[in-house]
Amino acid sequence: MKIAHARETNAPAGAPYRLHGALDAAGAKWLDLEIARRRLVRRDERLAHNSVLFRRPLTTLDDVLARGLRVEALRDLLEPFAGLDPDDDAVANATDLAFGPPILRPTSLRDFYAFERHVGTMWKRRDQPIPDAWYRLAIFYFSNVSEIRAPGEPVWAPRGSSELDYELEIAALVDTPVKNLSAERGEEAIGGYMLMNDWSARDLQRDETAVRLGPAKGKDFATTLGPWLVTPDELADARAGKGYDLVATASVNGVEISRGNWHDIAFSFGQMIERASADVQLVAGDVLGSGTVGTGCLLEMKDESGFGRWLETGDTVTIMVDRLGELSAPIVDRPDTGAD
Repeated sequence: MKIAHARETNAPAGAPYRLHGALDAAGAKWLDLEIARRRLVRRDERLAHNSVLFRRPLTTLDDVLARGLRVEALRDLLEPFAGLDPDDDAVANATDLAFGPPILRPTSLRDFYAFERHVGTMWKRRDQPIPDAWYRLAIFYFSNVSEIRAPGEPVWAPRGSSELDYELEIAALVDTPVKNLSAERGEEAIGGYMLMNDWSARDLQRDETAVRLGPAKGKDFATTLGPWLVTPDELADARAGKGYDLVATASVNGVEISRGNWHDIAFSFGQMIERASADVQLVAGDVLGSGTVGTGCLLEMKDESGFGRWLETGDTVTIMVDRLGELSAPIVDRPDTGAD
């Protein structure tokens, strides 16, 4: 099952996203889930009395989670319409939709550091080996949930930075409260996976980590999520190692720069949840990032690939993971806020 926030591409500026579910494996046709809910209630009024899912209008996935429902509950809206006429007014073509982040207001964002190749490159630049602690602990930092970007939404380098970089990552959405969950059961708390571009200002990050604190301002200016949420059952047959045998790539202006695979991950999302939930409550709406896939940033590949520079105004970055879709963003000049 694929779930997304989307609105018509010709909708007025600021129009709200509506919750949609994909009617096909490719994500070409999308069903408006609020229209589906209303139709099902008209068919059987008892639904509204028996299920909180049907009791009031659907707005966003954030609202669904706030009601105490899990992502899987939305299957009850999607499955009855599996054979719906594609010309039905409840169905839209993906090409006619603008997608938003799968979760509009994450309750928290923990970004991990789970791919050994990327970690090794970072430490090699300091002429040091990977610390032993990395092999023992699933390490993460907290990022900024107030600067979430939608697919296609522009990104710019923050003030004082000239070294803007992309980071190719996978993110998991927690959709039920958990605490002290074991790694073996950790993935039971995941409602789905999505793409994540954890943008980085490398020059700011370098200064922050030099004093053994951060990253902070080098990371908190933008995170792009999307284009939709994919439930774990859609990936099950690709399971490999601690992840999935799914190719991950990143390109700039249509030229591939990065190529890796999710199955190279050193810590499973179950292990990440075990670490994150130790002695604290994770809540529905929390997002966990995988950390950068090996080769998945210019810090690793700028020179090796021949690209030779950091991101600049006019570039377009596209990341992709098999079955999770594509996520693009244009790079623009920093807006003039009058605050400089």
